[in-house]
Amino acid sequence: MHSIETSLGVWRDALALDLETVMDIPSDHVRIAFLGVGESKIELVEPTDDSTGVARFLANKGEGFHHICFEVANLAETLLRLEIEGIEVIDTAPRKGAEGPVAFLHPRSCHGVLVELIEAPGGPAWAALGY
Repeated sequence: MHSIETSLGVWRDALALDLETVMDIPSDHVRIAFLGVGESKIELVEPTDDSTGVARFLANKGEGFHHICFEVANLAETLLRLEIEGIEVIDTAPRKGAEGPVAFLHPRSCHGVLVELIEAPGGPAWAALGY
């Protein structure tokens, strides 16, 4: 299995990025690490279950780029607008993520790239999801 600890040898140690946190997300069957890069972050993802989409992605495509994340002010409103515009969404409503409410857009609608949307701190989905 691919390991966050091994990857940190490059991202944290060789490239000197600040490791913010490493945490397990049992509901998604992954272990994640966030490293700060200016106002952005790099997220390392390690599957904890070989049957998940993340594990299948790694087995199929190998290590590397998995997805990109953009912050939006109102996630539910953004998802509705994107669906109206014909973008295929994976999550039709905000769900709990490691750092706030998240939802994913299908790579078929984003030229092969998995896109994650996260709601800005204090947005309407934060209270609804119990943050």
